[in-house]
Amino acid sequence: MNDEHTPADLEPIEFESPGRFTLHNPDSPLPQPAAWEPAPFVLGSESAMQRFSLPDQARSHALAMMQQARRTLCLYSPDLEPWLYHHSSIHAACSDFLLRHRHSSLRILVCDSSRAVRDGHRLIALSRKLPSHLHIRRCHPDYPVPEGAFLLADDQGVLMRPEPDQFGGYANYQDAARVRQLQRLFDQTWDTSITDPDLRSFLL
Repeated sequence: MNDEHTPADLEPIEFESPGRFTLHNPDSPLPQPAAWEPAPFVLGSESAMQRFSLPDQARSHALAMMQQARRTLCLYSPDLEPWLYHHSSIHAACSDFLLRHRHSSLRILVCDSSRAVRDGHRLIALSRKLPSHLHIRRCHPDYPVPEGAFLLADDQGVLMRPEPDQFGGYANYQDAARVRQLQRLFDQTWDTSITDPDLRSFLL
């Protein structure tokens, strides 16, 4: 049935294609953080205590120990201090350590992980990729916790900051006695530590 208001015959309309075209959106990459330089000391060989007071010095010692460790890394930190451990250089060193050495392990004890989880800390993300080698647990609130903040590398290296809210501390690349003392304290705290619900929700 024809609409009486519609012309019976319509002239054909020709369409000409302008051709193909593409849209180009320029890339806007996020700036990459500058790589850190490790401290120039050899794990297991340098016995002199290296004192530091600046954040860059603490970073270089932490990176050097993580890059040179072969078996174990034990990290105790109140909140996974992002200024020290939330960096691509630290992430790369830990990833390489865990993937290169078959029986290596990285254990991390924290008192409060809420900020690290909220900010997507790199080491928490790494624990999701390598759950059999990297373990993060929370200190039990009913048990005493270690003083300060420290990193232990194998059975020789120690990075200690007596006041976690300050940058200063010391590093020793060959101090088996001090490492044994702190390792016992770390293991005791680890044995009473608990699974962190914040971490569990992040890792699911």
